[in-house]
Amino acid sequence: MPDYEGLLTNWSEAEGLKLQHIKNGQVVFTDTKSKKKRAIPINEELFKQLETHMKTHGRFFDCIKSFRKYLKTTSIKLPQGQSSQVLRHTFASHFMMNGGNILTLQKILSHSTIIMTMRYAHLAPEHLQDAVRLNPVSNITS
Repeated sequence: MPDYEGLLTNWSEAEGLKLQHIKNGQVVFTDTKSKKKRAIPINEELFKQLETHMKTHGRFFDCIKSFRKYLKTTSIKLPQGQSSQVLRHTFASHFMMNGGNILTLQKILSHSTIIMTMRYAHLAPEHLQDAVRLNPVSNITS
């Protein structure tokens, strides 16, 4: 399965997913850390993979344990307590490097303020070019 774990606020959200949470081209998280319902659009391929998994195996269980187990078999060394956060950070970084919108990323990561999300803004390939492109006075000619 592709690496979509970065969409999750925490592992319990993945483990709490049920088949009825995957519908209409989105995953709906209802039991979130912020206590707010959050819907994340997904593509058809991921929808089919999640649907097949849920129908065949049921809900996800012990996700973090499995991830930590396989992480130990690699040469990747992370700071204590960061094994789950690294997936969120990787997702957010690549989302911005691929031209993602900072406000969209804020909603995906469920940050309560844009300040938390702004740490990824510098990764946008043209983040400073927007100052020229979107500046309302840049098109004024004398």
